[in-house]
Amino acid sequence: MSVCRRAAALAALVAFATMVAVLVVRLIDRPIALPVSVVAVTVALVAGWTALVGRGPRRLGAAVVAACALGGLIAFAGTVGLATALVTGCLLAASAAAARGAFGRHRPKGRLVGAARRGVLLVNPRSGGGAAERHDLAREAARRGIAVVSLTAGADLRALAEDAADRGADVVGMAGGDGSQALVAEVARRRGLAFVCVPAGTRNHFALDLGLDRREVADALDAFGPAVERRVDLGQVGDRVFVNNVSLGVYAQIVQSEGYRGAKVGTAAAMLPDLLGADRTPPDLRLTGPQGRLGSTADILLVSNNAYRLRSLGGFGTRPRLDSGQLGVVTLRVDRARDLPALVALETMGAIGRFRGFQEWTSPTLRIDSARPVSVGVDGEALRLPPPLELRSLPAAVRVRVPRHCPGVPAVRPGLWGMVPALVRIAAGRSPA
Repeated sequence: MSVCRRAAALAALVAFATMVAVLVVRLIDRPIALPVSVVAVTVALVAGWTALVGRGPRRLGAAVVAACALGGLIAFAGTVGLATALVTGCLLAASAAAARGAFGRHRPKGRLVGAARRGVLLVNPRSGGGAAERHDLAREAARRGIAVVSLTAGADLRALAEDAADRGADVVGMAGGDGSQALVAEVARRRGLAFVCVPAGTRNHFALDLGLDRREVADALDAFGPAVERRVDLGQVGDRVFVNNVSLGVYAQIVQSEGYRGAKVGTAAAMLPDLLGADRTPPDLRLTGPQGRLGSTADILLVSNNAYRLRSLGGFGTRPRLDSGQLGVVTLRVDRARDLPALVALETMGAIGRFRGFQEWTSPTLRIDSARPVSVGVDGEALRLPPPLELRSLPAAVRVRVPRHCPGVPAVRPGLWGMVPALVRIAAGRSPA
């Protein structure tokens, strides 16, 4: 165990202990603060949920109740209470940041390979709000002897990747979002080329799980030189390949709306009563795995290329492996307004797996049947696909190269209840598990 990781674990524990001490002192001073706060937050959450999924007078009344509960809590807390909340929030953030350093990262195994003989980089200049231009990828690629093909309006990315293969490329890379990464990776798979992921998109989840530094975009180009190569899986839905996930349910239906891009919040507010309200029509999605029927789906369904290690739904965590040959399947259903406080509490504690409406499992294949076309998000791209949807893992589908100096994949951290014991073990120089 390195000295830096042990020091980070100690710093995380000290910040957390200080936060607890601040809260204890505050509660001794005002013992009624905790029960009043819990009641106010619970009322605000239930009323807020009702306002989101309700209509007309019911929505308005619930919104007023939620606002009154939050306003009453702020008035009850006063200046001292708000200052305490700010201090504890800062200490918690400091503890979390130090904990990330304490758990460190791991480097998936691969084999050392030589530099590309004829590397080609495809660049989407519009992806990630112009990330390619901000990081000067064209100049950085030219400096490394990499041929650059920039996408123009209306260009066919698949055809450009095929053309690069026809012209003798042995390594092809993509600078863009995850949807573009999947398309070029599929061409690399079929043509027997090695693939390089350059995280020039918005979220770059695939790059994160490959162990790349998403902030230093140009550093990913070093994978065209002497690099580490390994085989990773791809996912497939119908004839379309994905590197991250296929989402169905509430989110997928909202992003299908024509007005979503221009007014995300307004569109979601208008659609939620139909999607999650008491009088909604249950989603018509029926799941079948290799062993037979798995039942109906939920409000959120996520099918991923390898399983996410989930402690919470925020960001969907990371994937410790990209070579298991399995799809990860996650479903979530919220049946009642009174389920919301439990959902929020478990999400905050990193224990979403304990929520009554949460399920997860792995499977090499999955079939989704429906009586109508299905709204899906494939690596973030909104589509409507005819049923049935046949999903499967493509094991060891593509050879992926990463720089030898890449930081690695963030280590999986335990939930709130297991965090302190794990940090204590790291600080003592032992394994966190």
